Amino acid sequence: MIWPKDLREAARIQRNLARRVKVSPLKKRLKVIVAVDAAFSETRAFAAACMFTFPDLTLMAEAIADAPVTFPYVPGYLTFREGPAIVAALKRLTTRPDLILVDGQGIAHPRSIGIASHLGVLLDMPTVGCAKSRLVGDYDEPGSRRGDWSLLVREGKVIGTVLRTRDRVRPVFVSPGHKVSIGDAVEIVLACAARYRIPEPLRRADALSRKAKKSFRII
Repeated sequence: MIWPKDLREAARIQRNLARRVKVSPLKKRLKVIVAVDAAFSETRAFAAACMFTFPDLTLMAEAIADAPVTFPYVPGYLTFREGPAIVAALKRLTTRPDLILVDGQGIAHPRSIGIASHLGVLLDMPTVGCAKSRLVGDYDEPGSRRGDWSLLVREGKVIGTVLRTRDRVRPVFVSPGHKVSIGDAVEIVLACAARYRIPEPLRRADALSRKAKKSFRII
């Protein structure tokens, strides 16, 4: 996989990959999912991949990896900053998951290729993006109860949903990454968020990536 070092090349790669994104219903029942996240030092990215059974969310395996940071922090280009470490962590798992849950955007992105979509196309796997904040799109505030949602729309096109995962807490922004539908994405995120605002697999991946970063500093 080629990772660019400047915005012009990165934008070109995104435009090309966006043409390959598929938003379509899942083709098989999920049994195993993986959540990924990354933490950063000044010079390195520390990624975690946490594998769970679905829908009961029993932890099966975990993997971590780190890689040099070769791309600056620029909104809309997250994949090029943390993608190499995430892909390396995924490769250390011995079981291929049915879906990857990503802390970030799917098609709810200026060029329709957020990190969830980007990873989905690169790895040819179903992916879902679950972000804490909006990057693009307009929406009406969803109802206040768990499971309430509203559409996220950009230029007349539905690009995701704004989902309430807990009663009276801030919603999350859910969008298809690749090879899933908008409805699939909502159901998966809600099933993974039984206790907290953020889906439990992503919470685990976040904690593990931070632990990897801390351990690296100690060493």
